[in-house]
Amino acid sequence: MKNLIIIASLLLTAPIMAQTKVVKKNAVKANNFGITYSLPKTSLVIDAEVTKVTCKSGHYYKYAEKYLGVKDAVTEDKVYYELGKISLINKGLPDADNTYVVEFKPGTVAPYAYLTEEGLLCSINAEYTPEESELEVIKKKKPVSDKVEDASVFSEELLMAGSTAKQAEVAAKQIYRIRESRMNILTGEADNLPPDGEAMKLVIQQLEAQEKALTNLFTGILTKETEHYEVNIIPNDDLEKEVLFRFSNQLGIVDADDLGGVPVYMNLKAIERAPALDPKEAEKKEKALKGIVYNIPGKASIEILMNNKSLYKGEAQIAQFGSREGLAPVMFEDKKAPVKVFFYPETGAIKQIIQ
Repeated sequence: MKNLIIIASLLLTAPIMAQTKVVKKNAVKANNFGITYSLPKTSLVIDAEVTKVTCKSGHYYKYAEKYLGVKDAVTEDKVYYELGKISLINKGLPDADNTYVVEFKPGTVAPYAYLTEEGLLCSINAEYTPEESELEVIKKKKPVSDKVEDASVFSEELLMAGSTAKQAEVAAKQIYRIRESRMNILTGEADNLPPDGEAMKLVIQQLEAQEKALTNLFTGILTKETEHYEVNIIPNDDLEKEVLFRFSNQLGIVDADDLGGVPVYMNLKAIERAPALDPKEAEKKEKALKGIVYNIPGKASIEILMNNKSLYKGEAQIAQFGSREGLAPVMFEDKKAPVKVFFYPETGAIKQIIQ
């Protein structure tokens, strides 16, 4: 049996993920007072934030320090990538091998349960409102971009200047004239002040746009666009240096088998694990499970690294490392005080019991 399953995808446009939906199921005579649900198996979702940086040099970058005092101007056109925050989210997937049908007695007080659309148990005898997961929050964020539109600022005076050096000198003088005009308006010393606050705001915005466009001719333009890359892992055992993907400053994220990038790998070690049962013991326990079967998940320590540098370190509950237990049907037979049970749909564990 393989130790894990990996599914990877690049979220170029960070699509909005709909919040988890739940479905109410009633235990009534029509379905023999039965409810079918699945226990989850743990899928670890690793989300990597990747920023594409595009550098475009300005026409007068050689004169940036001389005229504007800028020492870090962009001197050549290039594209590179930066690996940002790594997030890990625990997500439950229906386990086809652990699907149950619970049949309540006609007099049992278990009139309804809430399940996810995939059939994972959320609650019994209680209204359930799903909380927005970290994964949903991340996917709702729109791609971050600070692209700058470089407006045309090549005036007749600038174009007639002749040499590049002379053009740079004229452009620098224009920048200082714009700054002086803006200061005069703000201090009220301009000869023709805007008639009101809104007009002043508009004029200032126009002057700032012109200054920015002219300054870009010296400093260049640096554009950043943030994307998300997602890897899904279903662990069935400990993992050591399992390559999730590779990262290259020139190419960004590449496939795990692409040697053009540096490996980003995961170490996963079980720190709480249910004792292994032999086949006879496992069969005996399975037959003994009655009522509502739920998970008691195990726990694993997780670290994600690149170049021996830790990018993520934490712990996660792993259903595959745990065991299954059952809530006795008798719990739900008290009509005067019906028991309410809440579950974690991502792990199948009990969250709360209210009597």
